[in-house]
Amino acid sequence: MKHRMHQTDIELIDDDITTLNVDAIVNAANSRLAHGGGVAGVISRKGGPAIQEESNIWVKTRGVVPAGEVAITSAGDLPARYVIHAVGPRQGEGMENKKLKNATLNSLKMADSRLLKSIALPAISTGIFGYPMDKCAKVMLSAVKAYVESGTGLERIVLCLFGEQAFSVFQTRFSKTFRLS
Repeated sequence: MKHRMHQTDIELIDDDITTLNVDAIVNAANSRLAHGGGVAGVISRKGGPAIQEESNIWVKTRGVVPAGEVAITSAGDLPARYVIHAVGPRQGEGMENKKLKNATLNSLKMADSRLLKSIALPAISTGIFGYPMDKCAKVMLSAVKAYVESGTGLERIVLCLFGEQAFSVFQTRFSKTFRLS
């Protein structure tokens, strides 16, 4: 599923984010950037030790990454050039929608600040952090739309879901957000 807005293609796919040929992929990270399980674990394993090593340096020199904020490392052995580590909210911690919106926007801003042309984002916080998929779709897609409307150098933004259920939820919200028939 694809929608063009201004100079940006916004895509929705069901795929493995670690295989995508984009400038940056977004990792749904925890604040310590310890990439053990979920999407973070897969990215770290497939990308090799450089991703975790650079994440450790980031935390050591800059401190933990609060919910809603991001860090960036190389992508190691992955096809992407960078991994943007977005710390999403844990369900029940308070202000989850705002934190998820900020994690999404800050990921896009980080890509723009590096003059990247393409980025892929997963459904941030919907794994072990327990954030509901339907709320995630609404918040992330609204944030992407607002960001593109405000102007960006990004030419391609991919929302990369894993599994039919997640894709279906995002597909319904995608159609509503971009008013597709």
